Amino acid sequence: MEIHLTERSAAEYDYISSGEMTPEMASSYLLEGRITLRSFGETLRDYYPYPDLQPRLTDALAAYEPETDRDSVARKVRGWLNGAGAPARREEVFRIGFALDLSEAQVSSLLGQCTGYGIHYREPRDVIYSWFLRNDRTLEEAKAFYASLPPLTHPDEYVPEKGLHLTRELQNVFHSPTTPEELREAYIANQDKFGRLHLRAYQYFEKYMSILTRPGDDGESSYSLETVMQLYLSLHMPSGRSRSGYGVVQKLIKRNWPNVTSLKNIRAHREDVPRKLLLLLYVITENLVDDEYSELDEDYLSVRERLENHWWVLNAILLDCGMSPLDPRNATDWLVLYALTADGDESMSERMEHVIEHLFADVI
Repeated sequence: MEIHLTERSAAEYDYISSGEMTPEMASSYLLEGRITLRSFGETLRDYYPYPDLQPRLTDALAAYEPETDRDSVARKVRGWLNGAGAPARREEVFRIGFALDLSEAQVSSLLGQCTGYGIHYREPRDVIYSWFLRNDRTLEEAKAFYASLPPLTHPDEYVPEKGLHLTRELQNVFHSPTTPEELREAYIANQDKFGRLHLRAYQYFEKYMSILTRPGDDGESSYSLETVMQLYLSLHMPSGRSRSGYGVVQKLIKRNWPNVTSLKNIRAHREDVPRKLLLLLYVITENLVDDEYSELDEDYLSVRERLENHWWVLNAILLDCGMSPLDPRNATDWLVLYALTADGDESMSERMEHVIEHLFADVI
């Protein structure tokens, strides 16, 4: 099955899959800024390729944020379009979608680029905003409708029946209404199934973590989350939150790196599973979640063939979790893809660890 990428993305993918880079070379490639990172502004221009992008977006966001000085809104928009940062709040991404008349798929893609997750059809605000976006309504209408809905009646996360993909079920449910009245009926009928956490991603998290916390064949010995973090997930990443003196790629890769606290919060259902953590767990466990035969274990596969197989498997997992697919122009994804090219002489996690060791050699 052929992989279709844009010219720049294909160039990054080809370089990764060439099999010619040592971990030190990969680190230098990232540190020297030779990777063509994808910016939020570039994506906006792809989705809205018209000359009035900056003034239109500035005017709309200033109207949505009357309490904010217009000059600060204009500076923020200029920053995005010049490649400096991206929105951190999902609400702001939806505002951009309404302002530029983007499609539901485009807004979901922007959400994925900014937050790791696309539109979440078990999150009430996402569901309502998506319906109004899909039906060419305004953000003001969406906000007024959302404010008129009754509060949710359940405090806990809904647990679906085994084998049921609840998010997809609700996505289908909320594509059916054709009027606000029908949307309200669907919302009330399904409000017991809402929840802010992504259940599918949590299921993958538990599956991978069970491999790391219970490494023995007896099924009884168990590692603590502290031990799992130390043995598997640290990967020579510098500890501490400070990113002072780091380059752009170093900051991007270190940002939101997992720690013991985040693992505990995820396990306790207090936090969502970050996309970066899911990618790391795939690399560390090499997706060996069962005893079934996998062609990926065969030595006769070339580096490119091995990477292509992982590309399809990992993208299927990301799609299943409502996350954005792999992007060779994303710094973390580039590092993950490089780790996936490891051969029988080293594990994927060892290959990633060696790159990180070189990447942060000046601060470790």
